[in-house]
Amino acid sequence: MSATTATKVPARGGFSVTRTLHLARWNAVLLVRNRLALTYALVMPLAPLLTLLAGERGLTSLGATAVAGVLLLAGLFPVFYNVLSQFVSRRDELVLKRMRTGETRDAELLTAIALPGVACALLTTAVAVPVAVVAGQDAPVNVLLFALGALLSVVMFAAFAYWTAAWTRSAEAAQLTSLPVIVLASVGPFVGGLPSLSDPLREAISLTPGAAINELVRVGWFGLDSFDATTTTLTFAETWSLAGQPLVVLVVWTGLALQLAQRSMRWEPRT
Repeated sequence: MSATTATKVPARGGFSVTRTLHLARWNAVLLVRNRLALTYALVMPLAPLLTLLAGERGLTSLGATAVAGVLLLAGLFPVFYNVLSQFVSRRDELVLKRMRTGETRDAELLTAIALPGVACALLTTAVAVPVAVVAGQDAPVNVLLFALGALLSVVMFAAFAYWTAAWTRSAEAAQLTSLPVIVLASVGPFVGGLPSLSDPLREAISLTPGAAINELVRVGWFGLDSFDATTTTLTFAETWSLAGQPLVVLVVWTGLALQLAQRSMRWEPRT
C-alpha cells in the first residue's frame, strides 16, 4: 500500500476484544440514532416473509424463495451497504485516521464497524425461523446448516463492503458503487431458476454468492434435493453432503473478498 493511501501507525499490542466491543457499542448507538438505517437493517430483510401470507399456506417453493430472500437482504442491507457507508463516512471525516494513531488496531476498527450490522442480520435470520413456521412452513431440516450459511454470508458481505469502500469517493457515491455487488448477489436467485437457461449458463450462475445462499436455504431448511423439487426428501445427514458446493462457493467468495479488501484498503479520503 502506498504512502498516499495509508497512514503510518505505531506498533501496538494484540487484538483487544474489550476495545473492539467498546467501539462496536459506539457504532451501534450511531446506527440506532439513524432511524432510516435501522429500519433498513431490521425491517427490510424480513419483508420477503410477507409473501407467505399472500400465497398458499405451507407451499414449499414459496417458503424457500421467501427465506432465501431474508438471508440475502440481511447480508445486503444491515451488513454490506451499512458497513460501506459507515466506513466511507468516517474515513472522509478523518475519524479512522485519528483513531489509528492511538492504541486501536486496524482489525479492531474494521470488526467494530461491522458488528452492529452483523448483529442485526443474524437477529433477523433468527427471527425468520419462528415467523416462517407460524406462517405454515416446516421447521428447518438442518438448522445448523442454515446458521452456518447466515454466518458465512455476513462475513462475505462485510468483506465486500470494505473492498467496495476502496473505490467509493463518498457516502453518497456508495449508492452507485454498491450496485456491482448487489447485482452479483441477486443474479442467482432472480435468474438462476429461469427454465430457458442453458445448462452451462445455469452452472455458471450457480457459482454466484446469491445462488449459493439460495441453494443452502433449499437444502438446509427445506431438504430439497434439486432445484425443481417441491417436497422434502433429505434427512439431516444428507443435507450436509448436498450443501458441499454452495458452502465451498461462499467460502471462496469470502476469501476472495477478504483478499481484495486487504490489498485495496484506504484509510484516508480519496483525492
